[in-house]
Amino acid sequence: MLTVNADGKIMVRRCLVTLRPFRIFVLGIGFFTLCFLMTSLGGQFSAKRLGDSPFTIRTEVMGALESRGVLRRMSDMLELLMKRMDILARLENSTDFHKGDEARFPLDRFQPGASLMERIQAIAQNVSDIAIKVDQILRNSLMSAKMGDGRRDQCEVPRDPKYPDCAGKVEWMRARWTSDPCYAFFGVDGTECSFLIYLSEVEWFCPPLPWRNQTAAAPSPPPPPRAQAAFRSDLARLLELVGTGKESLSFMKKRIRHLAQQWLRAARRLEQKLKGRQRDQKHILVHIGFLTEESGDVFSPRVLKGGPLGEMVQWADILAALFLLGHSLRVTVSLKELQSNLGVPPGRGNCPLTNPLPFDLIYTDYHGLQQMKQHMGLSFKKYRCRVRVIDTFGTEPAYNHEEYATLRGFRTNWGYWNLHPSQFMTMFPHTPDNSFMGFVSEELNKTERQLIKSNKVGSMAVVYGKEASIWKPQGKERFLAILNKYMEIHGTVYYETQRPPEVPAFVKNHGLLPQHEFQQLLRKAKLFIGFGFPYEGPAPLEAIANGCVFLQARFNPPHSSLNHEFFRGKPTSREVSSQHPYAEDFIGKPHVWTVDYNNSEEFEAAIKAIMRTQVDPYLPYEYTCEGMLERIHAYIQHQDFCTTTSPPPPPRTKSPAMQSPPSVLALSPNATHLVWSPSARRDPRAWPPVDSLQVWVSETRHACTETCRRRGLVCEPTFFRFLNKKEVFLQLSIACDSTEYEMNHLYPAVAENVHECYLQKEPLLFSCAGHNSKYRRLCPCRDYREGQVALCRDCV
Repeated sequence: MLTVNADGKIMVRRCLVTLRPFRIFVLGIGFFTLCFLMTSLGGQFSAKRLGDSPFTIRTEVMGALESRGVLRRMSDMLELLMKRMDILARLENSTDFHKGDEARFPLDRFQPGASLMERIQAIAQNVSDIAIKVDQILRNSLMSAKMGDGRRDQCEVPRDPKYPDCAGKVEWMRARWTSDPCYAFFGVDGTECSFLIYLSEVEWFCPPLPWRNQTAAAPSPPPPPRAQAAFRSDLARLLELVGTGKESLSFMKKRIRHLAQQWLRAARRLEQKLKGRQRDQKHILVHIGFLTEESGDVFSPRVLKGGPLGEMVQWADILAALFLLGHSLRVTVSLKELQSNLGVPPGRGNCPLTNPLPFDLIYTDYHGLQQMKQHMGLSFKKYRCRVRVIDTFGTEPAYNHEEYATLRGFRTNWGYWNLHPSQFMTMFPHTPDNSFMGFVSEELNKTERQLIKSNKVGSMAVVYGKEASIWKPQGKERFLAILNKYMEIHGTVYYETQRPPEVPAFVKNHGLLPQHEFQQLLRKAKLFIGFGFPYEGPAPLEAIANGCVFLQARFNPPHSSLNHEFFRGKPTSREVSSQHPYAEDFIGKPHVWTVDYNNSEEFEAAIKAIMRTQVDPYLPYEYTCEGMLERIHAYIQHQDFCTTTSPPPPPRTKSPAMQSPPSVLALSPNATHLVWSPSARRDPRAWPPVDSLQVWVSETRHACTETCRRRGLVCEPTFFRFLNKKEVFLQLSIACDSTEYEMNHLYPAVAENVHECYLQKEPLLFSCAGHNSKYRRLCPCRDYREGQVALCRDCV
């Protein structure tokens, strides 16, 4: 008896030592089985139709055979486990297996070996029974689903002329539905019916299936009244929205804090100006694409090394303006955040969004625009009218229209988006085809202005540019030597201690300065001088606002994408005649001097004249906080690119009996141009107001931008639709032997030497930019508010 008990003890101990990893395995199998059963049963019983539950989608995608196969494999694994347990239990005591471990396993801690084996057998039998029951449930539920849906596996592609692309899309789905997991997310499982359900209910290429549960089209309740936007009086919440983790974000937050009081005072002034006017609160997503890791985020590492900060200056000001105007903001600087806020389904971006877009407006850049297109599927085309693209140098219509750009050689890496040209928002108002967004410069109060005038050093010059590369091109030594004869030259070039920058010895380099220290340097200096690069940055306006004279080089010939590497590939043909065209054209002398740096006599004469000239700090209204708030407010209230209807197609033939409607235009009293007719009806919702319209005919080689500017006006592309009529040529006494509708960004125009007139066929190609020696263009011009070129006199 004692011997038997000893053998039993040894066998049990062996069994337990051997079974320890198997016990863990058994527990794992049991847990997995429980999760699988909950998932499968939950999906089968809770889902009402395909796509209502993620559990249903999983079951449908796996299919009944796959589900039963999983259960069968689980059962086989447990059976194999039992066989191995039986072998171990019948082992004889032929070895001294783990003798040294006997003291570590007291017998009284365990049940006899037979009892343990019975429990394992019971677990295996229960799992096997459950597998059989689940198999029956899956079979019955799938059968009932087929019976309930009727002809789920017998769907035929409908032939409906209203849906001409349906058959082709189904064919594509047959071959490619597994190319993106998003199709399975929406319930596609490889059957014809699932293709048609997806193409009719998620996308819109096929008609709704009659056997699907289609709820009666009940009249939708009126939408609840929208919350009204109220000017905010604190920027603390905005600083939280901007977030942390990047040097660029830290820079933007510092700028917002620095200008906070000016922003708040400007918001109060604009609120008083609007006199309590009702404004709907917009839900706005701000996605700064160039700061995402996926786009490279080249700016953040260069913030502390003198890299360009103009884009971050502008984004900080956009955020402050939108927030203070009282709108609801969401800020993202990563692709993951963008996908989450848009409602992008899992996958590779071929499917539409899971829900309607929750934002009224999206402000982004070209990088963000590309990311949205890649991940929104068909929803991008549906919602792109809500996008506003922050575009430093602008995108002209000829580059924006994909078909036209491809045919005429205007296609670049940045264009061809087929957006309304006004959806692109620029840093400076260099092309009226785009909307002028801008930024702000710090304003001075009376005390600060007087202090600056008294502390100016008349012989001090600061060089524009913080990177050492701007000093390297040859030819600068000559005009620097001339400047050094009259002024002490200061630089703010970034450098590392062990590698000082390559600047002339007579230049006093302060290194990279914080913004407030750079402002103090400008307040002392008499001259702020540019070396030709960077183009169109914010620093010259800051210098002029701090009482400096800005001296820049004239480019001859002008720089453009045709002759300069920097502009090559940018979606514009604009010719840049100087480093900062806005300062040259809209500010000018005495604050801005543009000279030929290759002409030593002209350059030296300009330096002498500047030293004799006294200037006060000057800042155009459109670059103040109030000016930017006013401009963005007007855009949000009036710009709507989602409901604009296209004009009717041009008539092919015209009966002599047909009478043209009376023209909305009339000849001006001096008979030089056309104006809005006093008898014509005015749409009170039209923006800009049509009363501001003037129609002028350009000279050859002159764009409408230049034609309007020469008359103290600005080109307004919104008004092109009123000019695009044959009758307008007659009113302007232009003889037309023929009139044709064509796609050309220069039309409407006339080729006078052959008396051929041309009208615009594609509204997206209406363009203020562009000229040709063959054509004289019809140009829509309007007035503008002093210091606010983006808005007409009655536009606010």
